[in-house]
Amino acid sequence: VQLQASGGGLVQPGGSLRLSCAASGIRFNLDDMAWYRQAPGKQREWVATINLGGSIQVLDSVKGRFIISRDNAKNKNTVYLQMNSLKPEDTAVYYCNVPAYGGTAFVRYSWGQGTLVTVSS
Repeated sequence: VQLQASGGGLVQPGGSLRLSCAASGIRFNLDDMAWYRQAPGKQREWVATINLGGSIQVLDSVKGRFIISRDNAKNKNTVYLQMNSLKPEDTAVYYCNVPAYGGTAFVRYSWGQGTLVTVSS
């Protein structure tokens, strides 16, 4: 299983970034997908989930700013996170994974490579 996030970087407050996460070795077309993040010195937290039908759940603090989407094409198997109006408190390493047990607290697979997002002027 590989879950490889990319697209992070340094951005000024108010800026935008689009993260991608390429998944392999999982049943991408059968699973919900989610983004998580871990800020410095804090526990990892759930950010957003998209299910197979395209229904979305988003953390309250990013609602209206972050948009999760997915590409189920066989040669893509990618989930995206469009992040707009970024704030310094969005600074974190971002990861994707498959949520487990229908909630946001557990994931199915070991954490893959995350991507660092730094929001700073």
